[in-house]
Amino acid sequence: MDRKVKRKDTIALWIGIGFCFFFTAVIWLFGGRLESIPFLPDQGYHWYYWKLPQKTLIGWWSAWGLYAIHQLAIFYLIYHAQTKVRRYTTGLHRVNLWALGINAGFVLLHFLQTHLWYDGLAQDHPPMYPQYSVILLLVWVLLMENQRRGLFFGKKIPIGRQITSFARKYHGYVFSWAIIYTFWYHPMHASPSHLSGFLYTLLIMLQGSLFFTRIHTNRYWTFTLEFLVLIHGTVVAYLQGPTLWPMFLFGFAGIFIVTQMHGIGLSRTIRLLLGGVYLFGVAWVYSDRGTSRLDETLRIPVVEYILVVLLALIIGGGILIFNLISGRTRLGRSR
Repeated sequence: MDRKVKRKDTIALWIGIGFCFFFTAVIWLFGGRLESIPFLPDQGYHWYYWKLPQKTLIGWWSAWGLYAIHQLAIFYLIYHAQTKVRRYTTGLHRVNLWALGINAGFVLLHFLQTHLWYDGLAQDHPPMYPQYSVILLLVWVLLMENQRRGLFFGKKIPIGRQITSFARKYHGYVFSWAIIYTFWYHPMHASPSHLSGFLYTLLIMLQGSLFFTRIHTNRYWTFTLEFLVLIHGTVVAYLQGPTLWPMFLFGFAGIFIVTQMHGIGLSRTIRLLLGGVYLFGVAWVYSDRGTSRLDETLRIPVVEYILVVLLALIIGGGILIFNLISGRTRLGRSR
């Protein structure tokens, strides 16, 4: 009996992963029903192609209304878990079952909403907004994990404990907003980019449903979610043409080499080998692409690492202001 209880969160994870793949297949299977929808011509980077030529009232209300209910419901569950549960378990809390059920229910509702009225939140926002929200999520993870695995080849950068504690305590709200907003931004279209994106989004929603369970903090599972952005980003960039995919592939792979692989217990030999594979890949691709374009392999890592520092400064500044207002005089320590 005890062994079965200890396995509940892991079993829930695997069942959830199965659901994510199954529902992605459902989106693909019914994608033919949406092929007759007319779209306006693509108007460039700031244009989102997959939306109706004319905004409809029912489409707007259904997308924003369901998004708002979904978002507020998950916010409440996170608050309830932090104030009432507050302990990690190898099983499942009742709040996990609620989160899993609510997320699964709204996945189904989004599918129905797409096939009835199609439009998501994209009618009101440019495509950079969901991209920015996901970037914030990825940068927030780098900040949170600095104390455990470091930021540069296993070395930590000096970020105050109170800043890290704040990031850990409130990450659930930020991550749920980032991923649920992105989820409702896109209609459940069956293009390869949409299918890849929805699979990734569903997996992160699954992770968000398992708060205060041991599997939620399993370093191999959390690393997998971080690493999958490399695959998703590269696939989407490749499908858009031959120009950008190396930037996404080697950009996210660079973050893996510099930061992520140092948190999963790999030996020094394996890490050196992976670093060598990365350098060989860069040399091979850019021998044909042109060494003058090598800078694009650095764009994503440089931006994300700068944003980690900026995010730490913003959080630290907010904490400092709060401490000053409340009578505290030092960051991270009361008078």
